[in-house]
Amino acid sequence: MARYQWLLFDADGTLFDYERAEGTALMEAFRSIGAAFDPGYLATYQHINNALWQGVEKGEISPGFVKVRRFELLLQTIGLEYSPDAFSAVYLECLAARSELIEDAAEVVQALQGKYRMAILTNGLQVVQRGRLARSVIREHIAETIISEEVGFAKPAGEFFDAAWARLGNPSRREALMIGDGWNSDIVGANRYGLDTCWYNPAGKARPGGCEVTREIASLRELVGWLG
Repeated sequence: MARYQWLLFDADGTLFDYERAEGTALMEAFRSIGAAFDPGYLATYQHINNALWQGVEKGEISPGFVKVRRFELLLQTIGLEYSPDAFSAVYLECLAARSELIEDAAEVVQALQGKYRMAILTNGLQVVQRGRLARSVIREHIAETIISEEVGFAKPAGEFFDAAWARLGNPSRREALMIGDGWNSDIVGANRYGLDTCWYNPAGKARPGGCEVTREIASLRELVGWLG
């Protein structure tokens, strides 16, 4: 595995435990504005949020649009009168403070540190991704963080990877491995860009067609045995 110089990690669902973080952050946001939180709100929010981020992946809308629109729709759905902009600001502050990692992520990153350069490539929002990383135990091991909101394009678009490549110093694509849980955004996008890919699939989902994958793993610890 010596030919890899860069390991490129997705953030949400690969390194960071996003589902846990968003649930806690949403509950904290409701409490912060003095509104009652119904546990059912989380499922409603996730349905709205996931649909909007799919639009980002397709290049139909921007991450900045999602930032407020998801709360316009959520507040309308649950019948709560409150400023979507203000609620978004509170929620993002709460989410940025949640830096919980996926199981074994810290140990794996630390084990691979020094053998590879590591970067995060994420379809996310600047305030959240940089806030979480700054609070995380893995922050010192991550050389670069490329965020869709900052570069103006989202995975799987080639323009996102172009921006990432410039930030990485234009290494050989054969020397980089993309690791992520998102089949379309991470695996298909990186494959089209000419990169080797590792699909993190802890739930054992059926592998979609239309794209080759270099390796599939169910646990991040498998990376140490393979790459270490």
